Amino acid sequence: MLNAATAPGLRERIRRLVEADDAALPRARREALVLVMADPQRALDEGFARLAQRSCCSLPTLMRSARDLGFAGLREFRLALARDLARDAAGVANVAAASAVPPLHRRVRRSDPPAQVVAKVVGSAAATIEGLRSQLDASLLAAAAMAVAQAGHVACWSVGATSGFMAADLQSRLHRLGVAATAWPDPHHQLASAAMLGPGDVALAVSHVGGMPSLLEAVDVAKGQGARVIALTQAHSALARLADLAVALQVPDDPVMHVGTEAYLAHLTVIEVLTVLVAQQIGPQAEHRLARVRQVLTTHGLDTRPHPFVPWGEPN
Repeated sequence: MLNAATAPGLRERIRRLVEADDAALPRARREALVLVMADPQRALDEGFARLAQRSCCSLPTLMRSARDLGFAGLREFRLALARDLARDAAGVANVAAASAVPPLHRRVRRSDPPAQVVAKVVGSAAATIEGLRSQLDASLLAAAAMAVAQAGHVACWSVGATSGFMAADLQSRLHRLGVAATAWPDPHHQLASAAMLGPGDVALAVSHVGGMPSLLEAVDVAKGQGARVIALTQAHSALARLADLAVALQVPDDPVMHVGTEAYLAHLTVIEVLTVLVAQQIGPQAEHRLARVRQVLTTHGLDTRPHPFVPWGEPN
């Protein structure tokens, strides 16, 4: 079987398979591949269930089509197709940069009207979130949630502004569930906190790129102390390889931001899933704590609707 990361020229291989004079390739499989070849981005965006409907075949038929191309399953085929398109997008970005016309978005052209910009950006975001279903390993997430729920302490580490916000958001969510957690965006503090972790503790590292040496060093120290390392990062990163449990995501490259909006949304969605799973592990206590926090904030005027009028500067 082919590895999705090393499958070059996938669409060219699809074309050759479809155009080959081979009666052994059933009609349904051929039609599904024709639809993929005609609009590969749509095939990625809508998912294989919808593709099966459009080509009047079943998901097992699509699975056999993926195996015709040498892949173990649909997930590997999907990742290879996404990489194939990403290589084209990177080429377009390079051409645009060379002509001093930087891309605005991986789908948006400078000439697109506002309505089309809205449709393309929102469509890309929705497709990215929908694509998480086929990437996320429920058993791995359950194991991560159990480790967090049972941890003596959780150190949330991050690199950069985007990952820093996500690590802080995760720490805040865990704190409301009663989990002892601290967010450390600073490399010095990450190393110091790693030195204080031990067996039964968790280091939860958030970095889409997953290659910052200071973060990897903190991960090494934490593992040496016996702590368990959970990573939220992209597939095949150095951080993913070091982690005990790696929630590895594959999202399209962003031609503008090093860590684009779609990666940001994907990671936030995973944080939401992980938080709910942790709450399930904790049980009724988690529900009680969340209700208590909400009650206190509402009572003290921080989460009320409408916000109470405060007569600043008015005489008694």
